[in-house]
Amino acid sequence: MVIHNTLSGQKELFKSGTNNVVKIYECGPTVYNFIHIGNARPLCVFDSLRRYLIYLGYNVIFVKNFTDIDDKIIKRANDDGVPWDKVAERFIKEYYVDARGLGELPPTYEPKATENIPAMQKIIKKLFESGFAYEQGDGTVYFRTRKFANYGQLSGMVLEDLQAGIRVPTNEQKEDPLDFVLWKVAKQGEPCWESPWGNGRPGWHIECSAMIDSIFEDTIDIHCGGHDLIFPHHENELAQYTAYCGKPLANYWMHNGFVTVDSEKMAKSVGNFFTVREVANVFGYMPIRLLMLQAHYRTPINYSADAMKQSFSSLQRIRNCLELLREKEEQTTELKSEKQPIERFEELEVLKNKFFCELDDDFNTSGAIGVLFDFVREVNSRLAGAKSFEQSYIGAATKILGDFLEILGLDLTEPETFEDEQVKLLLDQREISRANKDFKRADELRQELKRMGVSVEDTPSGVKVRKDVGGLHFER
Repeated sequence: MVIHNTLSGQKELFKSGTNNVVKIYECGPTVYNFIHIGNARPLCVFDSLRRYLIYLGYNVIFVKNFTDIDDKIIKRANDDGVPWDKVAERFIKEYYVDARGLGELPPTYEPKATENIPAMQKIIKKLFESGFAYEQGDGTVYFRTRKFANYGQLSGMVLEDLQAGIRVPTNEQKEDPLDFVLWKVAKQGEPCWESPWGNGRPGWHIECSAMIDSIFEDTIDIHCGGHDLIFPHHENELAQYTAYCGKPLANYWMHNGFVTVDSEKMAKSVGNFFTVREVANVFGYMPIRLLMLQAHYRTPINYSADAMKQSFSSLQRIRNCLELLREKEEQTTELKSEKQPIERFEELEVLKNKFFCELDDDFNTSGAIGVLFDFVREVNSRLAGAKSFEQSYIGAATKILGDFLEILGLDLTEPETFEDEQVKLLLDQREISRANKDFKRADELRQELKRMGVSVEDTPSGVKVRKDVGGLHFER
């Protein structure tokens, strides 16, 4: 297996550490809001990477953190008139809803920034001792970027070019414009922790370095996240960790490409900002996951309603194939005691090998998904219209297809639901109105649902609900 290492800019043969253990750290969310559609991509990509490594027999230790103290969290708390920690607590819970919906396996560890303040202070103290850290003015602590000889090695940035483009706020008292914050002094009314440099809280970049050091106490195998984290976040992580202990932070760095919306950068100001929850309420979670895996993880991907419709339809093709396999299995007349090796079915084995070859080449899920649909076509062609079936063929096809879906994290065991909370509320209100024989109100609610693209039909067997999303009909 080879993976593209951001640090070297090249594909490298992947080698794990001792005892077949793979240590992975993924930068997690800052919990001040629902995760957006761009956040879904690293979640889906690196969860699938983890699944594949597990399939290959590795013991994977997967860590994903929560940044639960941050300027954005404090602002959200002030805007909502609630304590800052309640904001973090709320959106960690909301994150779990979306992460589990998208099929993410629970991480081995999920550290929070606020639980690792002592570990951050330990690193900062050591950086003071080695001259990499200094306190300035009000008690804010900075990292001396120029003292770290290889700064810029991850991002390919040149110090002189960086300095030329930097604008330094007048309230900062750095020795050098390129220096970054390790510990920031607390402002009036902000949450803070005691430290040798005064009450304050950590800078963002120190968090992940400290959590990696606390959990693994050594160089990890893979550090991953979105392309936007390469600079300055991961560059600064690498510098401060290596300056602290003299070891590399990670052997491999993997970064996924950007997600655009209708070919434009996602931004609330232009009205193209979508949360995972909003999209899942219309299309379901699994179509989002498939979309995030359909392009090579390092290339940009474009989110659009049309792309989601196609993703939904693609999943239905796979689901239809699974149903066909189940149907033919029930019809088979072959003796159940008869066993034939999977290798007999060469066409299935060829496609299986192609699937794994794609994943071994820099985790190319795009190519693997292409093979998955070749596999579906092969099975459909073999079984559709046939009057007799080899049980061993059906067993082999079902097993291989199941392995593909497990590695990609595509759970098709249950049909998706497509009702958002507002739709559910209106449907419940309509049922109450009908029970109270308030048929006028029930009809008003039916019309309101219709304007939302939801049709409601009362039948002798119950209420039938259908939602139309751009020509795709979802029934309950």
